[in-house]
Amino acid sequence: MSQTPERTPVRDRWTHLNWVRKFQVAFRGLGIGITRTASFRVHLPVAVAVCGVAVWGEVDWQGWIALVFAIGLVITAELLNSAIETLSRAISQEENPWIRDALDIAAGGVLAASLVAMTIGVLVLGPRFWP
Repeated sequence: MSQTPERTPVRDRWTHLNWVRKFQVAFRGLGIGITRTASFRVHLPVAVAVCGVAVWGEVDWQGWIALVFAIGLVITAELLNSAIETLSRAISQEENPWIRDALDIAAGGVLAASLVAMTIGVLVLGPRFWP
C-alpha cells in the first residue's frame, strides 16, 4: 500500500500571491473571451438592454436575482464554449468528427443557457409590459 505524503498547511507570506495570480489569469481569460469572441457582440448588448428594461420596468429584487443569474448563465456558457473552440483550433485544423461533435455539444450548451435565460426574462419582464 502506497502512502501519500502528509499535507501540511502552507502558511508562508507568499500564499496570497497565488490567489492574486489566479484572479489575474481569470480576468485575462474574461477579457479575451469578451474581446475576441464574436458572440459577445450579441450577448453583452442584449444583457445591457435587459438591464435597462428591468430598470425602466422597476423590477423588484427577486426579479433582479433571476435576471442576473440568467445573464451570468449565458456569459458563463459562452466563455466555456469559446474555451472549447480555442482548444479545438489548437489541437487540429483538420476536419475531425470528435472535435466537431465537441464543438456542437458546447454550442448546444450555449443555446440551452440562452433559452433558459430568455424564459426567465419573459417570466420576469413580461408581466410588467403585458398584464
